[in-house]
Amino acid sequence: MSLPFTVKARQRVIYGDTDQMGVVYYANYLRYFELGRLEYFAARGGNYSAMEAAGLGLPVVQANVEYHASAKYEDVVLISTHVSEVRRVSLTFDYEIHREAGGQRLCSGFTVHACVSKAGRPTRLPAELVALLTS
Repeated sequence: MSLPFTVKARQRVIYGDTDQMGVVYYANYLRYFELGRLEYFAARGGNYSAMEAAGLGLPVVQANVEYHASAKYEDVVLISTHVSEVRRVSLTFDYEIHREAGGQRLCSGFTVHACVSKAGRPTRLPAELVALLTS
């Protein structure tokens, strides 16, 4: 079995990402997941804005995050992203976030996205989008 196509994005933790305890605020990991998805699309030659202009969206309908260790101000983190499942009207992205220095795993999780029309109705994932994300 071959490994899934994985994209790694690099992000330096800014002060605004941290909480009063000096660690990345838990909800900001979801922003890092979003960065991972954006870089995944770009690496595959896709453009999320073009997809939206064509009348489709991929809103998050489920999110799961497991926290393993804390990232701190000025840490550089690596966000690994891949597509783990494609269904008729949804797809799942998996993520792992590691500290660049030392490679410690900080966070892992997934998001499930529904394919919806401009009217917000579920719609089948277009074949060209499935091919873009999985081939």
